[in-house]
Amino acid sequence: MPSIVEQPATARLISDAPHPRTVSVTLRYDGADPLAIRIVFPPEVSLDDGEVVWAFARDLLESGLRLPSGEGDVQVWPCGRAQVVLEFHSPDGVAVVQFDTAPLRRFLDSSYAMVPAGQERHDIEAETELSKLLHRT
Repeated sequence: MPSIVEQPATARLISDAPHPRTVSVTLRYDGADPLAIRIVFPPEVSLDDGEVVWAFARDLLESGLRLPSGEGDVQVWPCGRAQVVLEFHSPDGVAVVQFDTAPLRRFLDSSYAMVPAGQERHDIEAETELSKLLHRT
């Protein structure tokens, strides 16, 4: 089984412009970092022309699909029945992005197929113990 799940998705950048700008992003989950998910934004939406990667807790996205979640740099909340909003805070400002819920749900389901909910720490502990065994002298 692959250790990384990647899925393309469409994001709508919400701003004070009359119409949201739509961009293609990549949703990424790496089994080696089982607690986090990543959203990779293309260089054209970056202030420095490089891709922008936001990493945050997988369970934050999961809970944000159902109810407002997050208190820090990333906040997630449902927007009606079929969409979800993610708000990203950085020293450069705030980005508000809207997604259709269905692709996010499919992505989360794929990540849970790789590392089930509740097994994240078990995988980390097993990896740590294995590393200790391999590095014994």
